Amino acid sequence: MIARMCTRRIGTRCWRRGADPEGYAANFVESEQIMQSKGFTASYVQVRGSMPFLWEQIVDLTYKPSFDVIRVEEAARVLERHFHDLQKKYGAVVAIDLVNSNGAEGRLYKRYEQSIEPILSEDVRFVHFDFHKICGHIHFERLSQLYDQIEDYLKKHKYFLLNEEGKKTEEQTGTVRTNCIDCLDRTNVTQSMVGRKILESQLQRLGVLGANDTISKYPAFDADYKVLWANHGDAISTQYSGTPALKGDFVRYGKRTTQGIFNDLWNALARYYLNNFADGTKQDAMDLLQGHYVSSASRDIAVPGKPGALESFRIAFALVLVAAMFMMISLRQARNDLRHLVAALVWASLCIGITQYIKKNGRKFCNRPRFFLSRH
Repeated sequence: MIARMCTRRIGTRCWRRGADPEGYAANFVESEQIMQSKGFTASYVQVRGSMPFLWEQIVDLTYKPSFDVIRVEEAARVLERHFHDLQKKYGAVVAIDLVNSNGAEGRLYKRYEQSIEPILSEDVRFVHFDFHKICGHIHFERLSQLYDQIEDYLKKHKYFLLNEEGKKTEEQTGTVRTNCIDCLDRTNVTQSMVGRKILESQLQRLGVLGANDTISKYPAFDADYKVLWANHGDAISTQYSGTPALKGDFVRYGKRTTQGIFNDLWNALARYYLNNFADGTKQDAMDLLQGHYVSSASRDIAVPGKPGALESFRIAFALVLVAAMFMMISLRQARNDLRHLVAALVWASLCIGITQYIKKNGRKFCNRPRFFLSRH
């Protein structure tokens, strides 16, 4: 497995979403699966990338910040440019959208569907598959329903194959573009399914597998293949979100496990912390190293001093805890003196007030990039 990441719109999970005005998508990764057997070499390339129009999700201390589509009138143009570039490089494209049909994700899905409709053709297909609704958190075997929708496309556009003499006997003439919100967890599960189906057809073509055989009939090879894709997904996820991929236990073991569910919970909490209190600085580092921000060194320039986002949040959180503690103390003593009841109400009001202030001004308490401002 080889992953090649586009460097035109790299960044961290919540600070690089969607596409830029030139059509370059965030977290755009080309994954190539290469197999060699009996002197033959076969490969299959598929891609993932954020929904290719202008949208963002600015962290604000909530677990799921709201999604905002920017410059709606340009969505179709940006998306068309993105798919034009894909067609020049890969040929035909089937776009698989795995986000929810309703809610905040549903708004992005509808914008994607409306924007891609004018360019749909024999060479550009769009398939929406509500992963959470159909598969839930444990029934990932239902991805077979998605495969049934794209099987004809995969067979038509084939894969790359060299024979024993090094001559090309098959050519891949199209690719699968998969996305969810992050293009990490649901995407990796789906891409591993597509990769497995392609590999089985390649091995059947070479006579390594029988016409009706599957990889699952060979436990040792099956286990190695699952680990390959799980490690692949973890590497991409760690770079974009700071943690290994969620749902990785299904890719790694073929089923959901209790340990995997606990790992997902831990990684989800870690992502929350990193998104809100660390990724802004990381985004600055990426923009600086990639040349998106050019620094001008001067001894006369003073770096403005201000408390860090995490430091400010810690202070506010500490005030809430102190107010809550004094409220509890006052309530316990209110039985003997009603003045303590009044004091408890005052502390409760203070606790609620600070909490509401943090909630209302959540973005001020987050670690935000300071070098490079998004062009949209």
